[in-house]
Amino acid sequence: MDQQKIGSFLKKLRKEKSLTQEQLAEQLNVSARTVSRWETGTNMPDISLLVVLADFYGISIPELLDGERKSEKMNNEVRETALKLSGYAEMINEKLRQRLFWLTVLALAGMTAFVVIEFTGMDTPGSLYERIASAGLGLGFGMLVVLAMYLSGLLGKIKAKRLMHRNTRRASR
Repeated sequence: MDQQKIGSFLKKLRKEKSLTQEQLAEQLNVSARTVSRWETGTNMPDISLLVVLADFYGISIPELLDGERKSEKMNNEVRETALKLSGYAEMINEKLRQRLFWLTVLALAGMTAFVVIEFTGMDTPGSLYERIASAGLGLGFGMLVVLAMYLSGLLGKIKAKRLMHRNTRRASR
């Protein structure tokens, strides 16, 4: 533990709040001389004051004892990483939504074809219309299954596993 570094850090924090040593001393119920000794690294704050000082300056106790802000840098790095991951996930979700949209349009067209063929009576056994109606019905039910998987989150998990497997294979080459 570097008392000089901690003292400089405490002085910097006090100045950030635009306080004099006397003003800080009043707020903490200590003497101005005590604050001066902390800031010069001659003495350390009493253990009972560490929590009060950390709360007052909005820092953690480990940061106070290390004499530097660490979480700010780490928080910024974590925030940047989270934003990048969020952007990547949004890009994948957007592609998935586009594909699901077009599959839905295709399924609706197939279901419409099925309904029209069935109600007009053009579905004679072995005819082209019967095959089109069957394909439309299959597309409609298939799309229902895909939508159920998407809404349950299963489709995203399958996609993520597939991407992870693909990346693993690329890395091993």
